[in-house]
Amino acid sequence: MKYVRKKIYRMMAAVMLLAVLVQSTAFAEETARNTTINSTAVSLSTPSAILMEASTGTVLFEKNPDEMRSPASITKIMTLILTFEALEKGRIKLEDEVITSAYAKSMGGSQVFLDEGEVQTVETLIKCIAVASGNDASVAIAEYVAGSESEFVDMMNEKAAQLGMANTHFLDCCGLSSDSGHHTTARDVALMSRELITKYPQGIDYEISRGV
Repeated sequence: MKYVRKKIYRMMAAVMLLAVLVQSTAFAEETARNTTINSTAVSLSTPSAILMEASTGTVLFEKNPDEMRSPASITKIMTLILTFEALEKGRIKLEDEVITSAYAKSMGGSQVFLDEGEVQTVETLIKCIAVASGNDASVAIAEYVAGSESEFVDMMNEKAAQLGMANTHFLDCCGLSSDSGHHTTARDVALMSRELITKYPQGIDYEISRGV
């Protein structure tokens, strides 16, 4: 799926950055205690950025971390969190079969081209989200978990509030919306990414499998 590679990188960049940090927790904790990164000494072209140590949540560097931005496909990190949460609570299983709706099939942008009525397992859809950034797969899993995308989006916003993502609001489960009401910040993305890689590290395993 080379044609979606750029969007895959964009979606999972924050997660992969934090994943590197979490591999060396002892070193990172020592750094968090004893190192202050001078923001004026770091030159970044990106308008907003944050560097967070995953195991402790300590912020090591930030640049305009609370400026609102469109999350685009980074939205899918929350979709994965809620999917893994549903698995953890036993509401769904990896081997469950999900039937693709006409609405899920209609998604544009990055997709895996699911057909209406096509049946895929929950695990396959997770891979389609984590590896191919599939908008259609995201909607299919959202409908399966919550009954509809709108109900799932309500769950996303509730979870965002629980995680302290004070400047985030979701309007869809995949990031297609260009509405200003669908927004987040670098700080909130870091909080969301930290939740995924510390509580559901299997999400990183699916992303890593992209290169296998």
